[in-house]
Amino acid sequence: AVSVPVISDEPAETTASQKREERLRKFRELHFKRNEARKLNHQEVVEEDKRLKLPSNWEAKKARLEYELMVDAKKKECAERGEDYERVKLLEISAEDAERWEKKKKKKNPDPGFSGYAEAQLRQYQRLTKQIKPDMESYERQREEYGEDFHPTSNSLIHGTHVPSKEAINRMQEDVEKQIEKRSKYSRRRAYNDDADIDYINERNAKFNKKAERFYGKYTAEIKQNLERGTAV
Repeated sequence: AVSVPVISDEPAETTASQKREERLRKFRELHFKRNEARKLNHQEVVEEDKRLKLPSNWEAKKARLEYELMVDAKKKECAERGEDYERVKLLEISAEDAERWEKKKKKKNPDPGFSGYAEAQLRQYQRLTKQIKPDMESYERQREEYGEDFHPTSNSLIHGTHVPSKEAINRMQEDVEKQIEKRSKYSRRRAYNDDADIDYINERNAKFNKKAERFYGKYTAEIKQNLERGTAV
């Protein structure tokens, strides 16, 4: 009898099962990643929808509220330690930041525009007073001259006793001349001429006719004269 060796299929089956398990594991990982990505996308869509429904200046308001909360917490800490918050705040500001903020303040236009005659008069008064430089010598001289009446009370009678100096009169004259020169440069509304021909139906049409006359008047002058004389064909 001849013995024939038996070949076992177990190694082949083991390799196939391992490959199948590896594919299933990868499939489960991909499935898990897909669900995770779907969940993250849904959360992002919800957050984006919330952001779109918020006001346009919500970010600025949020930053401002956070800053106010931080300031309140800092004030409480300073109060507990018995320190002055403004002093602590100044100590924390660097020289570069202080210089930058000072430049930013100077760049701002303090004139908000015309809102009323009282506000315009106040701005004019403040502008004029900023130009005045105190003369300490004249101040001390007047103080010695008037004595107790330098700080008048209800019983003081100093009306008409003050005589302005020549320098003060010259300074006022220069300021008035500057104001006159400045006003002369303002663009004013042209006066209405009653004798002018009325060739318009409203204000807008009048402006259009003036513009057309300025550009094409020299070309249409003869036609206009013929129409007025009645000799046009």
